[in-house]
Amino acid sequence: MDTVAVIGAGKIGEVLLTGLVKAGWPASRLIATARRPERAQDLRDRLGIRVLDNLAAIDEAAVVAIAVKPQDAGVLLEELGGKIPADKLVVSLCAGLPTSFFERRLQPGTPVVRVMTNTPALVDEAMTALSAGAHALPAHMTLTEELFKPLGKTIRVPESQQDAVTALSGSGPAYFYFLVEAMIDAGILLGLPRQVARDLIVQTAIGSAVMLRDSGEHPVTLREAVTSPAGTTISAIRELENHGVRAALLAALEAARDRAREIASAAE
Repeated sequence: MDTVAVIGAGKIGEVLLTGLVKAGWPASRLIATARRPERAQDLRDRLGIRVLDNLAAIDEAAVVAIAVKPQDAGVLLEELGGKIPADKLVVSLCAGLPTSFFERRLQPGTPVVRVMTNTPALVDEAMTALSAGAHALPAHMTLTEELFKPLGKTIRVPESQQDAVTALSGSGPAYFYFLVEAMIDAGILLGLPRQVARDLIVQTAIGSAVMLRDSGEHPVTLREAVTSPAGTTISAIRELENHGVRAALLAALEAARDRAREIASAAE
């Protein structure tokens, strides 16, 4: 197993490290970097991994995963870009930043793979999309997949689709939580205790997601199976359409995609 260094082990970086530890990756092969000493000690105590400074981490690792905030990536690469050997794989977890952003700041020929994952990685149910940079070979893509498979499912997409991936699945959990929050409030309005409303909606969401995943049916088919003529469901769906819920979702995802593009433009 290659040694992996996560530069800037914040929430997403910690998720990756935790997933690798749970998957049996030797702790001796995992390295993190952190700005704050208390954060570094917390990672050591909970994961049993080493926490080093950036240069030491890069020196030891075969795979360098950059997990800092997008707005901090430029400054980081000014410091480290020329010190990362071109034979090491760089994995970007920086939302919105294209592989070209890194390739211009790294040594010529350095392989870069762009990754967008999401927070269900905390329960091993992530959706992770991977895109190859100009110098990433099939072996680099395979290695990156092996890193993220413990967190859930992986998919390869052209990099031109990554901003859409960010809008749809990277930010996607927030949309579901927002919808569940609204449905719980509706349950309370209808007279249910909060905990009962929560239990009803959470299990309904889980069951519906499993049916959608395992049945292979189009969501329209599954929805129609619940929608009886002149029944309660069609009355509710009419109100959703009257209030423009579908159009609002389309506009929301377009806004998220556009923001990803803005982040990339600002970082350049």
